[in-house]
Amino acid sequence: MSQYRKNLPQLHGGLFLTDGGIETTLIFHDGLELPHFAAFHLLKDEAGTAALRRYFARYAEIARANGTGFILESPTWRASADWGEKLGYSAAALRAANTKSVALMQELRTAYQEGGCSPMVVSGCIGPRGDGYDPGAAMSVDEAHDYHASQIGAFAESEADMVTAITMTNANEANGVVRAAVAAGMPVAVSFTVETDGRLPTGQGLGEAIAEVDEATCGAPAYYMINCAHPMHFAATLAGGASWLDRIRGLRANASKRSHAELNEAPDLDAGDPEELGLEHGALVARHSRINVLGGCCGTDHRHVERICTAVRGLGAARQ
Repeated sequence: MSQYRKNLPQLHGGLFLTDGGIETTLIFHDGLELPHFAAFHLLKDEAGTAALRRYFARYAEIARANGTGFILESPTWRASADWGEKLGYSAAALRAANTKSVALMQELRTAYQEGGCSPMVVSGCIGPRGDGYDPGAAMSVDEAHDYHASQIGAFAESEADMVTAITMTNANEANGVVRAAVAAGMPVAVSFTVETDGRLPTGQGLGEAIAEVDEATCGAPAYYMINCAHPMHFAATLAGGASWLDRIRGLRANASKRSHAELNEAPDLDAGDPEELGLEHGALVARHSRINVLGGCCGTDHRHVERICTAVRGLGAARQ
């Protein structure tokens, strides 16, 4: 049984942390091979599973030590049909990998939530069908629904509390994910990525994309997030008093100020400045108090999340 599927605690305020850039950490810091950036592939053996367990445990410890909530985001960003096929997974094996990923998150929740001050939510992570930086030929909403329904179905049958679509590049795919989640009875959050101009890779404005998905799904997403971009790329987009800004509750920023194109070509890891990134998040949350789910994306690790937590914790983040 899921613990929070009917009542997500992050919707009631308080600070919730997530992990950082899982793939970049595992590759550049831990020296592991992740073909096609597929962290779930590590579940194929006990050594890889242990590496994932250590990775998430470090962040869960940060949350528990600081008395914050925590979102355990399953390492399944690439665990959908097209990517599974590239890695040699059958449909059954891929479904089993998604189920095992959630089971690992549940194991960590059991270990770290007990005796803690705040809840730990298990989220099934959905990634884009294509490249996370390039929307390519966008699917129709129906195609996106059909593509993502199988992975979401696996999460619905597990102990996952919710589904989070991470690094969505276009409104159609986000819309399809939301529809599939609603059909499966799963709460869903949508995280869009933006370019250096604060717009989606399709060129659509962030507010326009959120409005499009909300209108098409009767406001079904529990909330929206931004990920895989540096705060300097989207801070201006969050300025002003537009009503859609209230729909954003989460940020998972990149450590680097590089563009997506520059990151794609870079042979090195740009870890940026953890202290500066923390202060930038503090400034954003001070202006947008509903933002209360905070973690990292490419290039970030536990140091960045610790600094973000320190900067935001004293602000009384998102008590509404």
